Amino acid sequence: MIVGLTVSRARSSAKAGAAAASPTTPAAFPLRTVAGKRYLDDAAGKPFLIHGEAAWSLIAQLTREKVDLYLKDRQARGFNTVLVSLIEHMFCTNPPANAYGEQPFLTAGDYSSPNERYFAHADWVLQRAAEKGFLVLLVPSYLGSGGGPEGWYQEMVANGAARLHRYGQYLGRRYRDFANILWVHGADYNPPSKALVRAIADGIREFDPTALHSAQCAPETAALDYWRGESWLNVNSIYTYRPVYSAALTQYAHSEHLPFFLIESAYENEHGVTEQRLRAQAYQAVLSGAAGQIFGNNPIWHFDGPGIYPVSMTWQQAMGSRGTQSMTHLRSLLSMVPWWLLEPESGDRLLTGGLGSGYDRAVVACSTDRSLAIAYLPSLRKITFDLKRLTGPRIRARWYDPADGKFSDVRDSPFPAMGLQSFAQDLGRNSAGFEDWVLILESRS
Repeated sequence: MIVGLTVSRARSSAKAGAAAASPTTPAAFPLRTVAGKRYLDDAAGKPFLIHGEAAWSLIAQLTREKVDLYLKDRQARGFNTVLVSLIEHMFCTNPPANAYGEQPFLTAGDYSSPNERYFAHADWVLQRAAEKGFLVLLVPSYLGSGGGPEGWYQEMVANGAARLHRYGQYLGRRYRDFANILWVHGADYNPPSKALVRAIADGIREFDPTALHSAQCAPETAALDYWRGESWLNVNSIYTYRPVYSAALTQYAHSEHLPFFLIESAYENEHGVTEQRLRAQAYQAVLSGAAGQIFGNNPIWHFDGPGIYPVSMTWQQAMGSRGTQSMTHLRSLLSMVPWWLLEPESGDRLLTGGLGSGYDRAVVACSTDRSLAIAYLPSLRKITFDLKRLTGPRIRARWYDPADGKFSDVRDSPFPAMGLQSFAQDLGRNSAGFEDWVLILESRS
């Protein structure tokens, strides 16, 4: 059980009706962007935190029974978003056929010949996700790394823009009543010809003009940086294997002010990534201005179909992974605070000592009324805050263990909201044996 977090002053500054849904309360779809807001609102005007998982092969690889198993588990763990390929080119057992042997096209690779039986199964998956409150980041035609055989880019070139536009129209007509879709174009590649991707997006918009659209680019490229000026782009994304805060702060500073989210970074069980690295990616995103983040796990992303890196467990065994547990604790923490009021503190005015750099960079965000600050510290260190920059008269300080979701009061807390105050992680390593902690500072009367 997680101890409650008191944030009454920050909550009182939020507009009536703006309280975010709890992890178990489904969003009211469709989502929308609102001018001046760095996050998405649901249809009831409540902030929607993108808290998702890469489930690329969900439609192509799993039977309906297994789809239900997966969605039920992820819903219980606090996830509300999945990133999915509508059609799979390589990463399923019998590509591009689904688990029932149905190909996406009646003629192989021909985008003008959609197979009704294949898309009927996709309909079912999308509807089941909606029933369980999931936003689906749906990739209509995955390009693939380098435009190579992992994805559909070569077939897209062969089909041409006119045929792809008709495919987009088909998707727009078919899915205009599915309010839980946010279209994600491209993926893992910056195509030399933008016309092919544009053709699909424009075709969708002809029949579903209010749907949200984003893109995934090649690593280290933000959607807004590559697709700037495209009329369909209204949600930005970042994709980086470098320290996430850097890419996030760059996008937060853009004059367009599009909501953005971390769509991909290192996955669990790949590249020797630790659970601490997974937490650092996620916390650096949400505390540096992102509207949410996507977690990835091998083998969950391909559901035991062909993957890229070997792994010694099934996707069912991986569902309770340490990375997954860390994401659940992150969602629990953010559900207790008005996260939509947080703004990144990118300078050294609030956190004046112990910032660090690179993957070891501490990040801190503060609410707009200065009554709440949250800092993620990747490693043990002494840090110093200028408490006079927070609303007083006193500041309660607590440590949050991101590995087990438990709070501990900082010794001698609360502190006067004046001058410099240093904090040392006197608790030592966290419950998982790593050095990362979260510090929460909140105003008290």
